[in-house]
Amino acid sequence: MRIALHNGQHVDLAHCDRQDWQKLYMASVGQEIKCMHCGKPVRLRLTIQHEPTFVHRHPSELCLQKEVDYIEQKQQVKSNHTSSPTGTFVGSFRLPKQQKISNGSTEMIKKWKEPERMTSFPPFIPNEVNTNQSRSPFDERLKEQGIFLNDDQWQAITTTEGPLLIIAGAGSGKTRVLTTRAAYMISEQQIDPLSMLLVTFTQKAAREMQERMSTYFTLPTNRLKRLAIGTFHSIFYRIAAHATPEKWRMDKLLKWDWQRMQLLREHGQKKGLDEKEFAYDQALTQISWWKNHMLHPGDIQPKSTWEENCLYLYEGYERSRISQQWFDFDDMLIGAYETLTQNHELLARYQERFRYLFVDEYQDINKVQYELIRLLTQKEKNICVVGDDDQSIYSFRGSDPSYIQAFERDYEHAKQIVLKDNYRSSHPIVMCAQNVIHHNKQRIAKSVRAQYDSEKAPLLFYPYDEEEEATMILSDIQEKIASGTSPSAFAILYRTNVSVRAMFERLVASNVPFRMEQEGESFYQRSTVRKVLAYLRLSVNQDDPKAMEELLPALFLKKDTLQELKAITIFHDCSLLDALLHLKNVQPFQQKKLKKLLPYFQKLPHLSPTQAISMIEKHMGLTDFIKKRGNEGNVMDRGSDDLKDLIVAANSFATIPTFLDHVSHMIAKHHELKKAPAQEEAVQLMTIHRAKGLEFQHVYLLSAVEGSLPHDYALDAWREGDDRPLEEERRLMYVAMTRAQEQLFISVPSMRRGKNAQRSRFVREMLRNHRQHQRKGVEQ
Repeated sequence: MRIALHNGQHVDLAHCDRQDWQKLYMASVGQEIKCMHCGKPVRLRLTIQHEPTFVHRHPSELCLQKEVDYIEQKQQVKSNHTSSPTGTFVGSFRLPKQQKISNGSTEMIKKWKEPERMTSFPPFIPNEVNTNQSRSPFDERLKEQGIFLNDDQWQAITTTEGPLLIIAGAGSGKTRVLTTRAAYMISEQQIDPLSMLLVTFTQKAAREMQERMSTYFTLPTNRLKRLAIGTFHSIFYRIAAHATPEKWRMDKLLKWDWQRMQLLREHGQKKGLDEKEFAYDQALTQISWWKNHMLHPGDIQPKSTWEENCLYLYEGYERSRISQQWFDFDDMLIGAYETLTQNHELLARYQERFRYLFVDEYQDINKVQYELIRLLTQKEKNICVVGDDDQSIYSFRGSDPSYIQAFERDYEHAKQIVLKDNYRSSHPIVMCAQNVIHHNKQRIAKSVRAQYDSEKAPLLFYPYDEEEEATMILSDIQEKIASGTSPSAFAILYRTNVSVRAMFERLVASNVPFRMEQEGESFYQRSTVRKVLAYLRLSVNQDDPKAMEELLPALFLKKDTLQELKAITIFHDCSLLDALLHLKNVQPFQQKKLKKLLPYFQKLPHLSPTQAISMIEKHMGLTDFIKKRGNEGNVMDRGSDDLKDLIVAANSFATIPTFLDHVSHMIAKHHELKKAPAQEEAVQLMTIHRAKGLEFQHVYLLSAVEGSLPHDYALDAWREGDDRPLEEERRLMYVAMTRAQEQLFISVPSMRRGKNAQRSRFVREMLRNHRQHQRKGVEQ
């Protein structure tokens, strides 16, 4: 059905504005949309692959006939109207009716846009592998355990001497190759496992390698125990601690983020950096980045107010750490490097001990890790590194793909083997991902090929905005779960945590189990958002002390002003809000601003949430606060963007109290989810960074538009002539796409943050290849 009743009025999906579909969907969830004939509730179906329609669970023939009659009646009225045209005549010539002029950014997108499936690829050519071929008795034993290696993998595991670079494309079985190579060297070449070192980035990867070695291969346990497998930090910490144990006692380790954060806050308070306003977690990341680049405070020339503040904290952090003889995880690697470079005899012993070095995820190493590897391999140069520069996405941690790209320059006579067979994703997904990543200029040339084909090619779909995007994805997942798919088969990926707000809210309101990788606070607890909510809460309750405490920094008043305000409320018998007029220790210009502010608070309760936010921004001082915060903050953290996102969220609510109730509910749900044990059978929400190394049957990628993916900061750098951030964004897109095994859905909303959105250049790159293939097909 396309027509139903809402509040007694007819709603025709063919003629209502596209921006109203989401509101109609929410109204239908609340059973406010009714059948024209029987009056029973109908549900608006708003999903990815089908035009919107009202779904009646048990329609009678009369229900369906009522819609037909209504449409025919409307067409008849229209026909009568057009048969007697009206207008302005000049002589016998009738002038055309005046058309409305579009204002561009607010133009309504009324029409459903058909999703676009990427189907025109070069045909899939099966990669014929002779699995019966016997290369050696070791190969036979592998096959008995269900391990079948292709020619590239076999070449990689049997190349054991000298420097070896294994370029492992997405889904190419790199962990299997690493563990099999180690087993081959121990069992077939009789290399002492004590002389081998396998370095990983995570404890999970190290455990997986150990388990595979013990499960897959019939190697004696006592021999396997001699093999050193561990993370960079665990291995090099042991090296440093063995040399100077008194310096590296575990009780001196700053193990938790809150310990390091506490140190930063202690020094930040001296500079007046309010912990609610200043992003200490991001400052900690910046300090770690400097350390991983082996930059001491004296080496740094700050380029912005943000970096000046971070450098101040870095200096104080290091003074406190050193005076207390503490160390953090970054210091472990720096300490190991200093130990080995200062003690040549010790370095020689480790070079003799670890004659064979394996490094996993080599594209993710940073400068200090690179230097440590160079130290250990100076003598023998029996180093095997595995990685993929196309999946280097951790520059914020100090990772740099140039290290893997320069491997063959660093190690003379190095051999390169490319694992180009993708065993994870279908041919259309692999081809789409290749079409994107091939546009990066700084990369090792390679082409990955899939091992199976599929009719379910990647699908671009076109929601109106973030809210409709979330609804369409949820509806699609619900329909698939109803057909028998497990919730754990789905992953929803996004560039930044802010992007998932609408999706989180839609899932909270549904019965679909989900799990979200927690990285930070709720959207509604971000600094700028908290300020706006404080304005709104005080407009509803002028004596809300928490809201007033939150608001004071936005008014450029000190936090201890709250106590003075409380005293004024008693002395003058007035509200906290009115007490602002009686403050004494403020400048005349501030008194003038506060006096102008109060009448606006009286107007706010009579406005819709979006109208109220607009007034707060334009007339109540919020713009000045955001500007100041933008000048002092990280480029990744823009208060003005948070404000735009908040306006989109508020647009679904008619009154300020209902919106504030919704906000409180979402904050509570976010806290609840943090404390709840992780569900196994659940839809997964995570950033693309968190998803690296994982795989899912069905992947949904949010907001593939300019400013989101690629991120604004990368576009700004690109405009200034720096291509590196943009190339990393393209690698992020590649990583996101190659998480999908069977189906990949890429969302391209028409609006983002209340403005027209431009589809991501990465999507355009996919479409360019797609349409080129289409044209070739027509010509043929």
